[in-house]
Amino acid sequence: MGISPGSAGAVERGTVFHERVADGVALITLNRPDHGNGVVPELARDLLAALTELEDDRSVRCLVLTGAGRQFSAGADLRAMRRYLDERFAVEQEPYNARILFPVTQRLVASRLPIVAAVNGGATAGGLDLALACDLRICSTRAKLGETYINLGLPPGNGGSWFLPRLVGSGVAAELALTGEVIDASRALEIGLVNRVVGPDELIPSAVELACRIAAKSWRAIEATKQALRAAWQVDLTTAMNAGFWAVAALHHSDDLSEGIDAFLDHRPPHFNRRARPNGTAGTDAARGRSEDH
Repeated sequence: MGISPGSAGAVERGTVFHERVADGVALITLNRPDHGNGVVPELARDLLAALTELEDDRSVRCLVLTGAGRQFSAGADLRAMRRYLDERFAVEQEPYNARILFPVTQRLVASRLPIVAAVNGGATAGGLDLALACDLRICSTRAKLGETYINLGLPPGNGGSWFLPRLVGSGVAAELALTGEVIDASRALEIGLVNRVVGPDELIPSAVELACRIAAKSWRAIEATKQALRAAWQVDLTTAMNAGFWAVAALHHSDDLSEGIDAFLDHRPPHFNRRARPNGTAGTDAARGRSEDH
């Protein structure tokens, strides 16, 4: 499965386009293939706009993020960075892209939507950090991943020094960040940097299939689970359990909990995310007719 900016239903935003590819699932594609999907201010702006639009759509429950062409993202567009250093840095006295890219990384983490990165090719420096900011990562056998800032004379600049130790441990994180080594897909899977590796033609279908499995769950439970997992990186066990208690207590009032229990007792798949009727009942009463002698 793959799409192009000209596909029917694709929403184009200059350097990014997105399309609904399954029930509850949208695919966002970074679209600067001739520049390795390198990050420029326009791409950061367009990606934030796409995230805002999709987050506001309650029928969307999971996202897939990928890159057009042969690269996921090479990080900063170095030609644009060179021009910035030559023409604007003396005036701005600011790191290239930092202020416009930081909100993107933070938005991916804070989004109500789980995000699956489908890493189709190179993901280096800021491009790797975008993938690390996603909740799950699937990569093609052609993927190459590296925290390569140090090869340019820089430390990690877009969250990599925060994500990497949490994902692969401090020792492996130090090796990747201090050497700037670019690793292949099998090594990325071995160290836990990605969830799975698939063939190039299977990448988008596999990422969408995973996203569909997530989107089929209760949207309230999806959001609460993502928030709990993200918070767990920063709080102690007692705080995490207390937050979990109140999240579980709140969702005891949801129709989806009743549906999940009924489905289990009826030995059938649950049907979550149904709109309530005006009288407050769920969209179908089929489960209510079950017998109680299970």
